[in-house]
Amino acid sequence: MSEHFFAPCPRGLESALVAELEVLGASSLQATDGGAGFSGPFELCYRANLESRIASRILWRVGSGRYRREEDIYKAAYALPWQDWFDHSRTIMVKVSAKRCPLQSLDFITLKIKDAVCDKFRDQTGERPSVDTHDPDLRIHAFLEEENFALYLDTSGPALFKRGLRRSSVEAPLRENLAAGILHLAGWKPGEVLLDPMCGSGTFLMEAAQMALDIAPGLGREFAFTKLRQFDARAWENLCRQAKARQKPVQFCHIYGSDLFGDVLKVARENLETAGLLEAVQLKQCNVLEAPAPEPQGVLVTNPPYGVRIGEQEELAAMYPELGHALKQKFTGWRAYFFTADFRLAKLIRLSASRRIPLFNGPLECRLFEYKMVAGGMRREKPG
Repeated sequence: MSEHFFAPCPRGLESALVAELEVLGASSLQATDGGAGFSGPFELCYRANLESRIASRILWRVGSGRYRREEDIYKAAYALPWQDWFDHSRTIMVKVSAKRCPLQSLDFITLKIKDAVCDKFRDQTGERPSVDTHDPDLRIHAFLEEENFALYLDTSGPALFKRGLRRSSVEAPLRENLAAGILHLAGWKPGEVLLDPMCGSGTFLMEAAQMALDIAPGLGREFAFTKLRQFDARAWENLCRQAKARQKPVQFCHIYGSDLFGDVLKVARENLETAGLLEAVQLKQCNVLEAPAPEPQGVLVTNPPYGVRIGEQEELAAMYPELGHALKQKFTGWRAYFFTADFRLAKLIRLSASRRIPLFNGPLECRLFEYKMVAGGMRREKPG
């Protein structure tokens, strides 16, 4: 029996998510703004949770319809057999998001859906689930458009970018699924040399090492689907066993990371060590402007620091031309990718970007700039 799912992801990564889900066996794939819908047997949500590097969650669609008033949504939610899917002892929370919704209060709709679920349990079983808005067993998601709505059970639990690998973090770390998606957009493949010269807490390095060693990102964490009545423990154990069997032994994967600051590099080292990936990566403390290319060809991917205060902004603006010069001098034969919310980089780095890909880091609009470091071909053309 085919079920319908929706996987949200960071905006700008929808096509990468569709390609990933197709490999995992999803059908009827349809990219939308901020995610992708797909279909397959219920067990597909096990595989997607275990294997997806780009999805934020895997949501199982349990109901949909048209509405005009809050009461229409209450009736539709009440009609669903919640008690067939989970026990009243499970805690729940309801989250509502909307696009062009004509109703006034999303908080009131949230309350109506919660009431519908609890009323249905009480009428059918004499018991009702408790609400836990901090760490629920199960999350119920509602998406409202102008005339239509959909109700989902979240099969993931905590967001999928929470791999459980970090020991510590620097300020404003990059989410793991966004880093994985950027590596996909950069066209980096396991076996290819990778360098992050401003590696921070090491997110790009950890995601690349997991890809290179074929480590499923969901191994070692728990998922909400295990709390559903229809959970098939044997099927899940088989998937995990297969994933573990194909993992490669940890060895150096030609992945390099560096940072100017020793305390920041210490954080990256601790995170890689906690994840069991330290031997896969080579770390070095150095200035990005002085660092040589570690190998003749490869892919440079980095998330430069954001300038928050005026002094920092001026410092970054002065660094960008020097960064462009360093790339031209030392990284011929490489592809370089800069993910940033600082749109001045494209102008000040004084290189011609071959691609400018719009992405979002949460609500923050960013760009992924691509530079192909070809000898003698990086001068910016004068406007005619």
